[in-house]
Amino acid sequence: MSAAPKHHLAQYNVAKLVAPLDDPRLDDFCAALDRLNGLGDRTPGFVWRHQNADGNSTGTRVGDDPMVVINFTVWESIEALFEYTYHSDHVEVFRRRRDWFQDHGGEHYLVFWWIPAGHIPSVEEAEARLAYLREHGPTPHAFTFKQRFDPPVTDAREDAPAAV
Repeated sequence: MSAAPKHHLAQYNVAKLVAPLDDPRLDDFCAALDRLNGLGDRTPGFVWRHQNADGNSTGTRVGDDPMVVINFTVWESIEALFEYTYHSDHVEVFRRRRDWFQDHGGEHYLVFWWIPAGHIPSVEEAEARLAYLREHGPTPHAFTFKQRFDPPVTDAREDAPAAV
């Protein structure tokens, strides 16, 4: 039996809507949210997702633009997130992202970072990681699918019993 992971992967992305959420152009997107969130929740390796009272993150505002929405999750591994993103029904919605979201103009809109297992990151923490990625590019502190970094190495002494 393998040991529980010491680190989980936090994932945060922001997107600017092409119209307000109540606009008919976003009907398909809004209709897919509950199904996709449920699928993610049941996907092996899923740990946590940020959500408001409505069950998703679309009501959370960051910055001063009401058209910006967030998605924020935690996974056991980058591989589990990759499987959900690109090899599940999520990919159908992902392919239509240009129907609902404005072009990000080459600016990073997605960031990953490793967190200690059990830690629930805040939106403020996520915003800081995204800002860091935009300023410094991918590093172990904040990275992307294309430029990944392994979880921090845990000192083997942490697993050893305390000396008596």
